Amino acid sequence: MAAVPMGLVSFVLIVGICSMFSAGFALVVGIAWLLSGLMVFHRPAEDAIARYALRMRRPTSDEAARLEPVWTEVTRRGGVRGGHYELWIQERDELNANAAAGHIVGVTTQAMQQLPNSQLAAVLSHELGHHVSGHTWTRMLAHWYALPARTAWGLTRAGLSRLFRGGNVACGGCLALVLGSIALTVLARAWWFVIPLAAAPLLLAMLSRRAELSADAYAASLGFAPQLVEVLAQREAAAASGGAAAPAAWGSLPTGQWASPQARTQPKAQHRGLAGLFDMHPDYHTRLHRLRPFIG
Repeated sequence: MAAVPMGLVSFVLIVGICSMFSAGFALVVGIAWLLSGLMVFHRPAEDAIARYALRMRRPTSDEAARLEPVWTEVTRRGGVRGGHYELWIQERDELNANAAAGHIVGVTTQAMQQLPNSQLAAVLSHELGHHVSGHTWTRMLAHWYALPARTAWGLTRAGLSRLFRGGNVACGGCLALVLGSIALTVLARAWWFVIPLAAAPLLLAMLSRRAELSADAYAASLGFAPQLVEVLAQREAAAASGGAAAPAAWGSLPTGQWASPQARTQPKAQHRGLAGLFDMHPDYHTRLHRLRPFIG
């Protein structure tokens, strides 16, 4: 629901531009754009997004041989069919994975090279948590329907910036004045819509951060809390030092050793109320704090 205001702005922009040609054309394009969101559920479209937008690639035979037993263990614990999802590779120097499109999990090359199987499983279980909770679908749809509005806003900002930097202060000032007048008029007459629109980025950021904490809890419920804590602690240390994450010993389990299923318990204490509702910054420290109850 937080993405609805931005989607409505996108719809108005598309229909408004197309109505300059004809009302019928605007109606057809508007309906087609609304239906275009269904493409995110289309497997070939997912592959195109992963390959061209996210710069992923299919794993090599050696990479697949490394990933398949790890993924099999993760999905077995989660009680889901592993073949329902596809594992792809991202050429990035970062210990990370990414729940992309509707059925794709991307793993970075650095994670493949540096993480033992137990910690790689923890990272993959976090991404599986995003998929089974529906976070990936909602995030993709929100991004797609907000794209026209964000593009228009970006072009407007770029145009104003170029006018002012190019010395056309008068033109830039006039354009800014016109846009400001339009914004004030809309605010005065449709404040009930503008306020949710202004709050939408904040709400989306909040939901995104809560989704991260939810995916962490899912991985912990599968028994991967100790390994996920190790990975997050390493990333926190790397972020604090400003350097790349080193493959040092993290108190990790040997390669191929799995966490005990006894960790599949609910946390001893949960943070609820307003503090949890408005938790906007699940940085590494916050995520580690939320995972500690799972490991005692």
